[in-house]
Amino acid sequence: MARAVLVPLWLCWALGCAAPPNVVLLLMDDMGWGDLGAFGEPSKETPNLDQMASEGMLFLDFYAANPLCSPSRAALLTGRLPVRNGFYTTNAHARNAYTPQDIVGGIQDSEILLPELLKKAGYTNKIIGKWHLGHRPQFHPLKHGFDEWFGSPNCHFGPYDNRALPNIPVYRDWEMIGRYYEDFKIDLRTGEANLTQIYLQEALDFISKQQASQQPFFLYWAIDATHAPVYASKHFLGTSQRGRYGDAVREIDDSVGKILKHLQKLGISENTFVFFTSDNGAALISAPKQGGSNGPFLCGKQTTFEGGMREPAIAWWPGHIPAGSVSRQLGSVMDLFTTSLSLVGLQPPSDRQIDGIDLLPAILQGKLIDRPIFYYRGNEMMAVRVGLYKAHYWTWSNSWEDYSKGIDFCPGQNVSGVTTHLQEEHSTLPLLFHLGRDPGEKYPLSFASDEYQGVMRRISAVVQQHKDTMVPGVPQLNVCDKAVMELELALLRREML
Repeated sequence: MARAVLVPLWLCWALGCAAPPNVVLLLMDDMGWGDLGAFGEPSKETPNLDQMASEGMLFLDFYAANPLCSPSRAALLTGRLPVRNGFYTTNAHARNAYTPQDIVGGIQDSEILLPELLKKAGYTNKIIGKWHLGHRPQFHPLKHGFDEWFGSPNCHFGPYDNRALPNIPVYRDWEMIGRYYEDFKIDLRTGEANLTQIYLQEALDFISKQQASQQPFFLYWAIDATHAPVYASKHFLGTSQRGRYGDAVREIDDSVGKILKHLQKLGISENTFVFFTSDNGAALISAPKQGGSNGPFLCGKQTTFEGGMREPAIAWWPGHIPAGSVSRQLGSVMDLFTTSLSLVGLQPPSDRQIDGIDLLPAILQGKLIDRPIFYYRGNEMMAVRVGLYKAHYWTWSNSWEDYSKGIDFCPGQNVSGVTTHLQEEHSTLPLLFHLGRDPGEKYPLSFASDEYQGVMRRISAVVQQHKDTMVPGVPQLNVCDKAVMELELALLRREML
């Protein structure tokens, strides 16, 4: 019997048997693992995403690269842990950091982003929504491989008084076309905003334009409706059992459904790889009115417990992915970098450490690839997962000082000795959990057990190899400079004259 020969995708396209696939990455903001019906949310208000899962592949063990927005997004677009690509701070041990308006740092020219590589392969690339990799001119997305941008360098925080701080700008490509709360209205009292509808139309128009030109494309749809203050358009407000956050989720679900239907209508769905996920876990500090659900998992955004980093994830590619499949592959947002390159027939850069793996064998053939997941918070490796086991080398929810002010990343979930308010080091005897038997990280294994001893021998070797080869990037999130805002305010006042 003749052995089947698997022709690499790039060779297949070179031989003319198919066009290179389009790539659509749908990245949500602060959406939790438990926010979709397909992942068990009881109100079942996400029919389009649930259908996407039934037509594609559900990932149960998919992770952000960090429990905070900016570092996770930098990791997705570079395929590298934030501690390698510079999206971390050394100002305080294990401190999360991101790019607020007055941060000086951002994505460095030395980092190679996914759109830069896809552009060399003939792709047209567009980002819609939140960039969050720096707002100074040198960090602009069109300087890092994107051809088009509609969105903002930051989240929709505000409104500000335009005296101490300006309202956050919205761009079309290089031109600032307005600001949140001024030209792009967000009503904090009612939660009404039309932004998701605007972002949806931008996506539909871009897809139509690229299909008409027969140009392969990469669309990065990074909207932020589920980040507090959450918003939804008038048509969706008041329609969810879950309140305003649920309204935002319902509008996102409707929008994703329209994007997928548009691909089908244009006849390009079988040549378009779509992946849906989130940048970090639900922000329980904002729940229940302004935050989502992390299902059975412990804590939320800002923490390296499962609720902070395990994400909803769905892959969709009709005609290629077996419908209704479920994968237990350990996945990461960084894998979207390497997987997208593999789809196009490109290899990742060989001159640097790439942490993302190619998920195509898992997606197309159902294979399981042995790999660890590292949980970083700032400059510290807090935990590692190998198989079904997770070892915490450090635990910390948030400080007693913040907790005493009502800032709680783990509301109603205090686990003695685990959700600590001091940074507790466990490097000598890590806290070990079996996530199959104990997904909520409530019952650490006994240090004296044979199971603990055997598993930790394996995990210790993985951690040692990781640390031996770790070369941290130059931290980009250390310095905030009010002079950056003073310049912005000066430009704003000049516009108003």
